[in-house]
Amino acid sequence: MNEYFAAILTAFWLGILTSISPCPLATNIAAISYVGRRVGEPRKAFQAGLLYTLGRTAVYLLIGIVLVSSLLSAPVLSHLLQKYMNKFLGPLLFIVGLILLNIIRLNFRGLGISEKVRQKSHDMGVWGGAFLGVLFALSFCPTSAALFFGSLLPLAVQQQSPLMLPAVYGIATGLPVFFFALLMALGVNRVGTAFNRITFFEKWARRITGLIFIAVGIYYTLVNVFAIVL
Repeated sequence: MNEYFAAILTAFWLGILTSISPCPLATNIAAISYVGRRVGEPRKAFQAGLLYTLGRTAVYLLIGIVLVSSLLSAPVLSHLLQKYMNKFLGPLLFIVGLILLNIIRLNFRGLGISEKVRQKSHDMGVWGGAFLGVLFALSFCPTSAALFFGSLLPLAVQQQSPLMLPAVYGIATGLPVFFFALLMALGVNRVGTAFNRITFFEKWARRITGLIFIAVGIYYTLVNVFAIVL
């Protein structure tokens, strides 16, 4: 139970770290700000933020259910994963740590808001928040792809949790955006200051998490791959 609770906390932190990474945070806040302005009422920004969070959560939950359940439902593959997952997890965490520290750089980018997308979200009114949440959840930046596919999904497979861990991760990815939507709904004029503080926090949080991932990855690799007793 303690191990599973730790996995839930890890999934939550991975989701927070994903959402406050520069690429997802900038595009997500831009999306919610756009929807909030277009619907014409400040409180609608709050509703759009809530729907945006639900849209993101639904996507990550669906991907988690499909991929993790598929891996666990295949008897041979499930047996191999349960037997060798600890061996894979160490190198995976090490690589993700290098990506978080920008030692390994991936070149693909997240999705921007095209004019067609703008018009679509405008036509949907406040429900444009859910539409954009789904759209941006499917658009993986390097950091979000590394955290989701390289850390969250292996953790979900290891814990045999196709439902809970992806759901917690998805909710966490929407919380900072939901926070900004709440600020706009309350008419707070310090959104820029809050954004700068979160950006500063993200830089150090990403670096510390990257170092932890590298340390844990090295430990898991030495113990589970090379059978070195530490």
